[in-house]
Amino acid sequence: MNATRGIEAIVFDLDGTLVDSRGDLAAAVDAVRAGLGLPPLAPGAIESMVGEGARLLVERALGGERRKSVLDPAIDEFFRHYDRLCLATTRPYPGVEPALATLAAQCPLAVLTNKPERFAVRIVEALGLGRYVATVVGGDSLAVRKPDPATLRHVASSLGVEVHRILMVGDSRIDAEAAAQAGSLFVHVRWGYGRNQAAEEVGALGGLDDPERMAEQLTGLLAERRVASAGAI
Repeated sequence: MNATRGIEAIVFDLDGTLVDSRGDLAAAVDAVRAGLGLPPLAPGAIESMVGEGARLLVERALGGERRKSVLDPAIDEFFRHYDRLCLATTRPYPGVEPALATLAAQCPLAVLTNKPERFAVRIVEALGLGRYVATVVGGDSLAVRKPDPATLRHVASSLGVEVHRILMVGDSRIDAEAAAQAGSLFVHVRWGYGRNQAAEEVGALGGLDDPERMAEQLTGLLAERRVASAGAI
């Protein structure tokens, strides 16, 4: 990895990075559980289940292998409930929208999430974030999803940049591994759902602690990388 390379685009995870969607995800999952005669999840339990796509989310919420026989219809029910609930309480973290506005003036931005594309696009657009983002790639947009490096290569191609000049910003080990496998850079946000997944062990440049300082910190990183890249031999 060339530590002096410049950054030409930033790719953000969605849930737990740009938006807090815990309440709506938990509500949809609890509606599925209620239909099966199960009690609601414990408060905060949804956080450890998010990040690897809807199927795994529902499977984890129903107890994994124990409920394989009901998994497919449960996923259909989850989508039905989430379609109704996905914007009930989901909001950008404080400071995210102005951060994207600042960063979009400096380089192309994209969203790469394992959430189904139709929900990701709907949330990004409804919350006013779409004006800053060049593309949104969801968990079903391609034949693979994060951490497969093909996801970041696809985003790089759509933005017209080389994948090793992308900075991935996310809250989980899934994001970190996608960046590492693609040869991209990575910054870990510590306010999201993956804070206990040791994401920074996978080649992170560093961590962000406050979404309201994200623009300032990432702008500084962009400037540092441009200076370092210009001075590289």
